[in-house]
Amino acid sequence: MFSNLSEKFGNTIRNLSGRGRLTEENIQEALREIRMALIDADVALSVVKQFIEDIKEAVVGQEIVKSIRPGDMLVKLVQDELTKIMGDSAAEINLNCEPPAVILMAGLQGSGKTTTVAKLANLLKIKKKKSVLVVSADVYRPAAIKQLETLAGQIDVNYFPSDAKQKPVKIAEDAVKYAKRKFIDIVIVDTAGRMHVDSDMMNEIYEIFSAVNPVETLFVVDSMTGQDAANTAKAFNDVLPLTGVVLTKVDGDARGGAALSVKMITGKPIKYVGLGEKIDALEVFYPERMASRILGMGDIVGLVEEAQENVDQKKAKKLAKKISKGKGFDLEDFLDQLQQLRNMGGIQNMLGKLPGMGVLPKAAKSMVNDKLFHQMEAMINSMTKKERRYPALIKGSRKRRIAMGSGTEVQDVNRLLKQFTQMQKMMKRMKGGGMMRMMKNLQHMQ
Repeated sequence: MFSNLSEKFGNTIRNLSGRGRLTEENIQEALREIRMALIDADVALSVVKQFIEDIKEAVVGQEIVKSIRPGDMLVKLVQDELTKIMGDSAAEINLNCEPPAVILMAGLQGSGKTTTVAKLANLLKIKKKKSVLVVSADVYRPAAIKQLETLAGQIDVNYFPSDAKQKPVKIAEDAVKYAKRKFIDIVIVDTAGRMHVDSDMMNEIYEIFSAVNPVETLFVVDSMTGQDAANTAKAFNDVLPLTGVVLTKVDGDARGGAALSVKMITGKPIKYVGLGEKIDALEVFYPERMASRILGMGDIVGLVEEAQENVDQKKAKKLAKKISKGKGFDLEDFLDQLQQLRNMGGIQNMLGKLPGMGVLPKAAKSMVNDKLFHQMEAMINSMTKKERRYPALIKGSRKRRIAMGSGTEVQDVNRLLKQFTQMQKMMKRMKGGGMMRMMKNLQHMQ
C-alpha cells in the first residue's frame, strides 16, 4: 500500500539527513523530489501545489535544534501536511439520530459497492453492536440483489428482499418502514452503479435520497483510479450531498493519489478504506496513521488494536501460564500463533504497520509473504500430535513423511524447525503471552 510513495519519500529524507541546517537550496532540492513523488503517485496537481507551498512556508530558514537532524524536521512537517490534506482526524460515521439510521451507498459501476455494503454492515454489527438491515435498490443488475442476499447470510445481518421489477425508491422506502416496525438500528441501502454524467440515473438516486433522508450518504470509489477518484466524488457531490467517501482496494494501490486528493478536492472526509476481499477487510480511516505508514513510520497503535480484537485472550493467558510453569513452547503453540497472525490480516498487513517496513525495497518485502506461513501450517498439520509436542523426534524419515504430506520439500521442513527453535527462544525470554505480548512490547518501543 502506497509503496512507491513511501520509497521515494524515504530516499528524499535520507538524502537530506546529516545536514545541520535547512537552507533555501537544500529544501528546494527536497521539495522538488517530493513534488515529483506526489505527481508520480497521481495526486491532483492542485493538491500537490498547496502541499509544497505549505511545507516551504513552514520550513525555509528555520534553525534546527542540534539534537534533531534536518531529515527529522522534514519528516515531521511532511507528516503534519499529509495528515492535514487527508482530513486531520478520523471522521466516524454519524449514527446520532432516531433509529433507524439510514446509510445510502452511491458509486460507479465496478467500484466494489455491494461488497462494501456487506463489509460496513459487518463492521457496525461487530464493533458498534448495532442491528443492521441491508437492502439492494439495484434493479438493473439482478445479480447484485442476489449477491447482497448471499453476503447478508454470511455475516448474519437482516436482509430486505427486493426484485428487479420494483421501483428503487419504493424498495428503499419499504425497507426503512420494515426497520422501524422491527426496531432495527441501521438500514444500509445499496444503489445501482452509475456514471455521474448519466442524468437519469443521478435523478433516480436523488429521489431515493429525498425519500429516505439518510443520515450518511457515502460515495464508494476504487482508490486505484488515482486522482480521478477525487474528481468523480466531486461530480457526485455536486448532485448528491455526500457526507463521506469509502476508498476500496487500498491494499492494491501502490500510488496513493486517491487518498491524498479526495478530502481537499471534495471537502468530504474519507470515512473507511477497504483493505482486501475478506468480509472484515474494512477499516476506519485515520489520516495521521496513514501519514505515518506512507513515511515508513508504521502504525503501531493500529497493530495493537488489531491484536486486542483478534488475539484469543484465553489462549494467550493459557500459553503464558504454561511457559511460566517451565513447560516448553511446542509446535501446537507455534501453529496457534500462526493462526492468530492470519486472523490479524496476515504477515503483509502486519509488516505494513511496523516502523521502517514502508521504505524497504520491494525485493526484500516479497521474500516474506503469507504463502510461506500457509506452508508452515500445512507442514505442522502433517505432523502427529506427538511430533508437535516433542519436535526433537522429527528426524530423517519423519521429515520426508511430513514433506510429502504437506506438498513441500525436506529442506522446507528443516527451515520450519529452525524458525520454530528461534520462536521458542523468544517465547522463553518473553515468558509466554505470544502475539499479544509481542504487540505490547512494540507499543512500548514506539
